[in-house]
Amino acid sequence: MVDPRAALVMAYHARSKHALDRYAAGPGTLDWEAQPKAFRDWTGCAQTVLSREVLAGDIAWGELAAKREPLPFDAHSLGSFFRLSLGLTAWKEYGAARWSLRAHPSSGNLHPTESWLITSQVPGITDGLHHYQNLLHALERRAWNDEASAPGVWLGFSSIHWREAWKYGERAFRYCQLDMGHVLAAVSYAAALHGWRPHLLSLDANEVAQALGVDRAEDFANVEAEEAEVIVALHADENAPATTWQHYAGTPSLLDPRPLYQWPVIEEVAAATRGAAPATSAYPQTASIQVDAADIRATQVILKRRSAQAFDGESVMPHALLKHMLNALLAGGSPVWNLWPHTPRVHPVLLVHRVEGVAPGVYVLPRAESAVASLRAAMRDSFTWQRADDELPLYQLIAARAGKTARTLSCHQDIATHCAVTFMMVAEFAAPIAADPAAYRHLHWEAGMLGHIITLEAEAAGWRGTGIGCFFDDADHEVIGLKDTQFQVIYHYAVGMALEDARISTLPAYA
Repeated sequence: MVDPRAALVMAYHARSKHALDRYAAGPGTLDWEAQPKAFRDWTGCAQTVLSREVLAGDIAWGELAAKREPLPFDAHSLGSFFRLSLGLTAWKEYGAARWSLRAHPSSGNLHPTESWLITSQVPGITDGLHHYQNLLHALERRAWNDEASAPGVWLGFSSIHWREAWKYGERAFRYCQLDMGHVLAAVSYAAALHGWRPHLLSLDANEVAQALGVDRAEDFANVEAEEAEVIVALHADENAPATTWQHYAGTPSLLDPRPLYQWPVIEEVAAATRGAAPATSAYPQTASIQVDAADIRATQVILKRRSAQAFDGESVMPHALLKHMLNALLAGGSPVWNLWPHTPRVHPVLLVHRVEGVAPGVYVLPRAESAVASLRAAMRDSFTWQRADDELPLYQLIAARAGKTARTLSCHQDIATHCAVTFMMVAEFAAPIAADPAAYRHLHWEAGMLGHIITLEAEAAGWRGTGIGCFFDDADHEVIGLKDTQFQVIYHYAVGMALEDARISTLPAYA
């Protein structure tokens, strides 16, 4: 018996694919003046303005993963944490246009993810459920109980699908989930700087929705709904947050008063993929190999991170940087894998254009030894699978200049060929979704985490990355020989030497 939810997920994925002769269903036109608001307010809530001071500013990027004494949880340290994970990092201006950047990238800079904080007995913050308002760097107290519970600090996340669907139509659900992966990775890095060890709570989707108050249909009757995603405990013990509240306050703001389109399939696939986050597994966290680490301050890397808009098409990436990036994608190579200690199910295929000492061509990095045989069996028989590194599980599939191919596959975008390396994230697909349709979300989270690691490692070395959500799915599969849904490409990422647009001004994140 085929799970009808899994069948719906597979059908959604197929219909939301871009193809060389057509794009997935999306809006026929965009009115940029009517773009949904970038920030949601909760009016009628008590507000706590957080400290903007960034702590742990003297830690070098290369020392990020070292164990350190955890900072105490209070309003000061949490203000620093939000600055480095979910807050604004800059404003950009071009003519009359003005837009903000955050500590994590987002598809189209649309930021569908809403962030929540649940606190109990934290100095400087009242107990309860708080919405994090990025624009003001403040907490809006949304719900609370009369009785105090055990001490604890938890983060919650929800998605506003319309923010992405406004621009991208039916494919938007994928982008919301990739964004969620970037957010979880950003949380991991910021937590590491503060000495905290976050972990995902394996709660039922209904429990997450109740804990975040996004299941209250009456509160969202005339505004865009929020889809519950996951709750992360910032503390090391197993205390669970309150999942029901006695008192509520506040009204959510409307983001788009005149939506021109509706995409009901997004809500259908959201319902089909609701489930608990993966429970913590015993996947071994192997020690990372020794590579030269950047001594730039970690906070500087996080706060100056930008998504590249264009690459120079000439710069040659140092081999050490490629090796550092790939090492960070493996277990033990990044703080992210402490939050996500599961057997890897997403494996990068690299289209190498310009890397010192590495022949141009197509390479693959199986992130789990168990995936080597299945990837090899699924891909083209003509691939050589020649070992390309003595320490990393990197294999050359074919030596060839793949710049034009990368551009074509990435919806004809120059960034995919002007970069030094284009990544295609290949996910183990049909089997995980058949076992649990919620895996569709989790695979995209994992791909987003990989993208975030890549972009920060590039930034630390003076290079820059950018996500590419627009690619021709089945053309990707044809190039690498995938003939069914055992594996699917779910994300592209590019790294290169960025070109800066001097016409765009950069302003501070907060006055």
